Amino acid sequence: MRRPIATFVVLLALAGCAPGVGRSARSPAPTPTIAAVTQFPAPATTPLDPGKAVSLQAVLDKVVSQYAALPDSESASRGVTAAVLTDRWSWSGAAGRDAAGSRLTPDTSFGVASITKTFVAAEVLLLAQRGALDLDAPLSAYVKHPLTANNATVRQHLAMRSGVPNYRNEDYAKVDRAIAAAPGRHWTAEEALSYATAAPNAPDSAYSYSNPSYVLLGMLIEKVSGQPLAVALRRDLATVAGLERAAFQDHEKPRPPLAEDRNVVCGRAVDGFTPCRAFASLSAANAGMAADAPSVARWGYQLYGSRVIPGELVRQMTDGAGEYGLGTMLYSNAFGIHSAVGHRGASPDVSSILVVVPDQRLALAVLLADGNKVPDTVAASLITAIEPLLAR
Repeated sequence: MRRPIATFVVLLALAGCAPGVGRSARSPAPTPTIAAVTQFPAPATTPLDPGKAVSLQAVLDKVVSQYAALPDSESASRGVTAAVLTDRWSWSGAAGRDAAGSRLTPDTSFGVASITKTFVAAEVLLLAQRGALDLDAPLSAYVKHPLTANNATVRQHLAMRSGVPNYRNEDYAKVDRAIAAAPGRHWTAEEALSYATAAPNAPDSAYSYSNPSYVLLGMLIEKVSGQPLAVALRRDLATVAGLERAAFQDHEKPRPPLAEDRNVVCGRAVDGFTPCRAFASLSAANAGMAADAPSVARWGYQLYGSRVIPGELVRQMTDGAGEYGLGTMLYSNAFGIHSAVGHRGASPDVSSILVVVPDQRLALAVLLADGNKVPDTVAASLITAIEPLLAR
């Protein structure tokens, strides 16, 4: 049974997607053992043999066929795109339609929500390596705000251990009304944080997923780099990774084709952003990026393969005592083979996941054209189909 929409649609966008679907955000999880970080070879440019790709496309077709019979199933969707990138071959596919009924293609762009956090974390670590900031200094040394007054460190904010709570349900309801009143308006980070009403707890608190922490980290990047967040992420990360079809909203517009949402808060107006400019800009640092599946997979391969930032920084991102490192979800053996890292995302009409398996030099992205779904199931099915193709 679907949840009522209203407040939940903004909750998804602001929340992106907390780790551990179906589990408490504070649930302990095994610490994955990531091998010593070594640089991946250059990503492949050779497409997977079409005969071998049949099994991967069949996974996507099944997602859509299941939707026709069981639309509320967590692993079914009206539409899906996916991409796989290794050092030997690449593949992308699509099946079904978006919320407006348009047929999806592998290069259809979606809002990928909290996968954005991997960019923000990587940029903060890169700026720290350059000497522009100290990860173990209080964030308040750089960003003055009531939510930094508890003096949690930059590293604690990255690890979701800052003590800064997530937005409350009543906060989301107020944001809903503000977006509905002006869906085409640009929101600043300060305006977004004005709706975070819960007082900070003590720093170095137990892990608790916090989008306000990542809004604050976006402000930190702008403060120490002297550039808008999107400009810094484009210059230092997206350009290096070769991501021409990734867009940091609302400074950048996604490239068409763009999956259309049916967001009740944004209304039916189409303004070139997903799902609308107000929605995208208020979550710019925690969940604002839009991209197609091949771009998401390429980003995962380049980032966690130490081809964008140095291996020591990747090691810090993927190190953690539970299910979260620094801007990175630690999947342990959730997908059946080896340890994996990446991030989930969720928005009203999209459920997304990035999975990177370092031991196999494999990156996988799945974008579902439905909210409130579990892309993990689709990712696991794809990995099962991929496994026979990975023999070296």
